[in-house]
Amino acid sequence: LDMTSTVSDSLQALIGMHHIQMKNDSVIKHKKNVMIDASAIAKGYAVDVAAEILNRLGCENYMVEIGGEVATRGQNPRDQNWRIGIDRPIDDPTASKRELQLIVELSGQSLATSGNYRQFYIDKQTGKKYAHTINPATGKPVKHSLLSASIVTGDCMTADAYATACMVMGMVKSMDLMKKHPNMEGCFIYDSKEGIQIAYSEGFKKYIAK
Repeated sequence: LDMTSTVSDSLQALIGMHHIQMKNDSVIKHKKNVMIDASAIAKGYAVDVAAEILNRLGCENYMVEIGGEVATRGQNPRDQNWRIGIDRPIDDPTASKRELQLIVELSGQSLATSGNYRQFYIDKQTGKKYAHTINPATGKPVKHSLLSASIVTGDCMTADAYATACMVMGMVKSMDLMKKHPNMEGCFIYDSKEGIQIAYSEGFKKYIAK
C-alpha cells in the first residue's frame, strides 16, 4: 500500500475494461499484464447459479446464501418471508463477534452487502488501517464514512456488483444512484460524530422487519 507514485501510475495504466475484448469464446487482453478480478461479483453469481438450479428443479421455496450474499424465493418453513440479518459494521476479521444492525424480510429478491469492516489491512509500522476496497480512479483504498452497503434487487450478481460500487462511491453518491434505479434499493451504514448511523432509499423501508 505504501507505493511510490511511479508504481501506482503504472498500475493505473492497467485498469479498465477497455483493455479487454470479448471475441467469440475468447477473452483478448490488449496489455499482457492486465488481470481480471471477479471478486466483486463472484459470490453473487454463484448464488444465482445455485438458485437457477433450484428453479429448474421446481423448488418454490428456498434461500441460497454464499458468504453473506443471498437469493430468496417463496417462504421459509414458518410460511413467512425469509428473514436476513445485516451485520453491524464492527471491526471483526474472523466474524466471531457478529452483531445484527437490522433484519430484512425478502421473498423473490436478492441481497448483497459489501463493507470494509472484515477485510482490511493494518500497517504494522504505523498502525494505520486501510480499507480493502480500492478506488479505481485513484488506485488507493477508499476514504469516506461509509462502512457497509446493502443492495436489494432481482438477481444477486447485480446486487453484489452495485454493493461494491457503492463502497467506492460513498453514501451521498450511492443514495443518488438508488434514485436512478427504481428496481434497486439500498441500505447504507456510515460513521458519524454521533456514532454509527443508517440511511436507506425510500423503497428499502418495506423490507425492514417490524
